[in-house]
Amino acid sequence: MFLSSSALRPAVAVLVGAALLAGCTGGNDAGSASGKHQESAGASGAAPARSAASASGGAASSLIANGPGPQAHYTVQAQPAPGTCHYRTVHGQPLQDASCTPGALNPDVTQATLKTTVCRTSGGYTSTIRPPVSVTSVEKTANARSYGYTASLHDAEYDHLISLELGGDPNDARNLWVEPPSPGHPPGSGPTNPKDAVENKLHQALCAGQVTLAQVQQAIATDWTTALATLHLT
Repeated sequence: MFLSSSALRPAVAVLVGAALLAGCTGGNDAGSASGKHQESAGASGAAPARSAASASGGAASSLIANGPGPQAHYTVQAQPAPGTCHYRTVHGQPLQDASCTPGALNPDVTQATLKTTVCRTSGGYTSTIRPPVSVTSVEKTANARSYGYTASLHDAEYDHLISLELGGDPNDARNLWVEPPSPGHPPGSGPTNPKDAVENKLHQALCAGQVTLAQVQQAIATDWTTALATLHLT
């Protein structure tokens, strides 16, 4: 039976509305007003879903999800399945698999709250939100299996991809990875991470108003080796 265009419009509107609703309920909105939704599974739950980035570990997505934020009591977070994450090498440095470790944000740190969080003059903000070693040591061992890392964990850092001083989530599995030592690292000397110096420069620029929070977070999550050049801070 033939239907006129005017008769078809209500049916089309219903279908479009349903599609939009489905898209809204399944998205990762880093700009969510509440920002407090739980997205990391606990130790007994499934590992967080891999991001939409390619399985080959390409650059991070332009949208970084909020994590649960600082917790009064941290629990061990499930990690990706063993062997499912793969390191990349860029400019001679090991980088994370962006599909396993795309980064996650601390929803308490926003452009409007910088002066009372990561840029507060009294300092000490990151020390108040850092998970205890009793939690991160268990996660580090599990994450090493995720990445197939078999060298000494003593020389590897369990690294916040987006550091706490740049508004990264403290204990979301998407923001933590076992970072291997850089080339030339003396075995047995413990972690010495050149990424830390980059994070410190980004933090200084952020608190000086030279760059925005979103800019530094995207730059460090994409590739820390190029973050300063990307933001014209070198």
